[in-house]
Amino acid sequence: MTTAGTVFCELDAALDEGGVEAVLQRLAEHLRQQGKYPELFEARKMQVRHRLGLPVDYRDTGELDEETGRRLEDGLLDACREVGMGLLAAGHVREGWLYMRPVGDRAAVARALADIEVDHGNVESVIEIAFHEAVDVELGFRLILKHFGTCQAITALESSGQQLNRADQRRAAGLLVAHLHAELSGNLRAEIARHEATRPAEATLAELVADREWLFGEYSYHIDTTHLASTVRAARILRDEAPLRLAADLTEYGRCLHDSFQFAGEEPFVDFYPSHRLFYRASLGEQVDEALAFFCDKAETTDVQQHGTFAQEVYVELLARLGRYPEAIEAAIALQRTGVPWLGFAPPLLELSKRAGDYRRMRAYCREQDDLLSYATALVQPKAT
Repeated sequence: MTTAGTVFCELDAALDEGGVEAVLQRLAEHLRQQGKYPELFEARKMQVRHRLGLPVDYRDTGELDEETGRRLEDGLLDACREVGMGLLAAGHVREGWLYMRPVGDRAAVARALADIEVDHGNVESVIEIAFHEAVDVELGFRLILKHFGTCQAITALESSGQQLNRADQRRAAGLLVAHLHAELSGNLRAEIARHEATRPAEATLAELVADREWLFGEYSYHIDTTHLASTVRAARILRDEAPLRLAADLTEYGRCLHDSFQFAGEEPFVDFYPSHRLFYRASLGEQVDEALAFFCDKAETTDVQQHGTFAQEVYVELLARLGRYPEAIEAAIALQRTGVPWLGFAPPLLELSKRAGDYRRMRAYCREQDDLLSYATALVQPKAT
């Protein structure tokens, strides 16, 4: 076993036996064994530069030729990987991520995070990298729910627009919906069992609340109603059937709550639970004609100057979900003529045209608007993909 004193002698011997490369290699081995990862990184940097014939002390060496610059960068990234993964394996999450970020291998970091035993001492660091840095959104969001509860999970999801893409947001929203649905279902079953002296056999919330008006008194609720409303709202971005069914089921409970817990929403969801129920059912292919009529009317009658463009976007989004792309394109063109920028809830016209496999209507609209750039995009897009 090498002691602090003998390692200096080993470095002296390495210089005599193998030169600079031998010294740096022995130094790196010792630092890795000791878990001194920042120092290991410096040793690896010196190794890379020495192998390329550059000064090891990083003084200014002028311009590097393209090949030398590429090899230097590759060597430094290898050093980042070694040090970053070593730090992660040692449980130093934030420090490890700092080295792994320039490497860009998020899958490797995700695997390392999955192997870490999470406790109160490191949970915030794991959440920061997994969720807020979008390395493993599902892991991070599950940890938020487990360690910090529904309220903070909702806050994290609502403020995630800058760091998470829509696919990651959908994964998190699906977890939130499943979590709240399971909690509410458990609370309802326990309440019914106490009242009826038998465990209910019904499978869904809709079945559990049917013919049980006694569950919904003026002061009666079985889960935090603000959490319920926030979760139903967050579910708007969902696309997969399973979480959408859970979201629709949540609205079945919500619409039975006493008036004091019926929170008003924004257009087109002013009548909060019934309108969300209709939106989610239509997304599942149910009550489609009723939903399209309702949301079309909202889109056409809601004043965008007063309420913004969300009602218009919801209608276009619903048409797109149902695969009615030509109708979605026509609706988007007609409803966008107000000149008020859209929020991004509905697919843009280019994406709708791509899904429809037809860019003719978009090109005609771009001509009308004298939008040369968008016209050119729609013109070349079919040829470029």
